[in-house]
Amino acid sequence: MSGTSPSVAAGAGQLPGTGRTAVVTGASSGIGAATARRLAAEGFDVVVGARRLNRLEALAASIGGRALPLDVTEPASVAAFTAALDRVDVLVNNAGGAFDAAPVAEADLDSWARTYEVNVLGTVRLTKALLPKLRASGAGDVLFVGSTAGLVSYEGGASYTAAKHGVHTLAETLRLELCGEPVRVIETAPGMVRTEEFSLNRTGSQERADAVYRGVREPLVAEDVADCIAWALTRPHHVNVDLLVVRPRAQAAQHKVHRDPPDRTAAR
Repeated sequence: MSGTSPSVAAGAGQLPGTGRTAVVTGASSGIGAATARRLAAEGFDVVVGARRLNRLEALAASIGGRALPLDVTEPASVAAFTAALDRVDVLVNNAGGAFDAAPVAEADLDSWARTYEVNVLGTVRLTKALLPKLRASGAGDVLFVGSTAGLVSYEGGASYTAAKHGVHTLAETLRLELCGEPVRVIETAPGMVRTEEFSLNRTGSQERADAVYRGVREPLVAEDVADCIAWALTRPHHVNVDLLVVRPRAQAAQHKVHRDPPDRTAAR
């Protein structure tokens, strides 16, 4: 998917994103940071938003982008972020996360509320705020970084799967509501992706986080997902990639993951 063709915004000899401004949320690490780097390489003017401004500023400096503080769970933060932007052509809704792996019978409702607030309400809050600018661009894109957890449920994942199902139906509904307008709605749904923080935040320990990927040969990494996001965003604007599901070859389905025996894994 690394090959791209010029978008409608790009002229002959230009990179596909030239002249377009892309906002990437949750860009301080993982998929968000990788996406910001990839879109900058595609020629987009990239604005990165997250709570950890020190990380954002380092990333922005490395890609020639702009860093702005953003907490999608805080209305005042979203309002200030929106007011600081003159133009938005692309919104990559990446901010999110999972914060527990408890069964429903042991549900921590505070964790459920946090998961829903970040993944769903925060995404709605920022999308609503930036839609006027996306419409005004004449060729806007709203891309939701969802998950296969938004398509298939599994034990121990109810707080996260419920939230990501919410993101999935949010994308579907918005696409219906914007039909006929110059704004595409795209959803990318990754499966198993090994990043530095996702499983650590979810399990609370590095040992348990490492166990999630133990024996899995070549799980996806953040750059793989960023490649898919860049590909979808650089299609000609009449082409809408509604839903792009991407998994590592070792993961055939949510419950079907091939793991090498310990001796083979250690030998590699």
